[in-house]
Amino acid sequence: MRAGYLAGLAALVLCACGRYFPGPLHPAEQQNPGMQVSDDGTVTYTRGRLAVSLRPMTDDQLNRQFSKYSTAGGKSTNPYTYGNWTPMGETWTPSRFTVFWLKISNYEYPKVRLDPTRITIQTTNRRRYRALRLDELSEYYRAYALGLAGNAWARFQEQVDILRRTLYADAPVFSGQEAEGYIAFPPLDEDVVQLTVTVPDIAVRFNYADEPVETVDLQYIFARDVARGMQPPAQLSGTK
Repeated sequence: MRAGYLAGLAALVLCACGRYFPGPLHPAEQQNPGMQVSDDGTVTYTRGRLAVSLRPMTDDQLNRQFSKYSTAGGKSTNPYTYGNWTPMGETWTPSRFTVFWLKISNYEYPKVRLDPTRITIQTTNRRRYRALRLDELSEYYRAYALGLAGNAWARFQEQVDILRRTLYADAPVFSGQEAEGYIAFPPLDEDVVQLTVTVPDIAVRFNYADEPVETVDLQYIFARDVARGMQPPAQLSGTK
């Protein structure tokens, strides 16, 4: 009887605490030197005529960006979100991944290069996340492709094709060129309110053997509000 009482009390406490409803990421007020914050939430580092921009993407933005693939409920093939699917009995949809848009504009150096899979997130409460590779995202979706045939397999192939086309590619950005794409991380834990995205070892100069001899490490700082209750705040209700 005592065990049952304690279990009931624990359930009551959990109910009283409610749930966590994280809001969208936005640039923190304090950024590192050389960073500029735009009205759309993009944080840009400039060095001469080199610009490296990073912007957190909301599920709404991603659903609009991939609107053709985000309107089939649980069968939506937008690889970055759950599309317009909503869990039964809910008015909101959790994030599938944490996604950033990255862009490099190189009008300064003969060649610039970074490895997107080395980008990491470090939070103020000591959580750490690393960027997901294409093969990891592919394996995630392969689990839904039952029987490796039929409609489920076709949806899987479509998701992987979108990822190949839109993830930031590990390729040089030559002088006078621009490159852009998405960086996907696992979904953030509910207790994360501030984080730093580290983009390490951006190679800007190379030797005769094409080995980097000068690199730049960049850090972008973002924050978010996290509400707590039994239902999402009005601004989150119904968002995808």
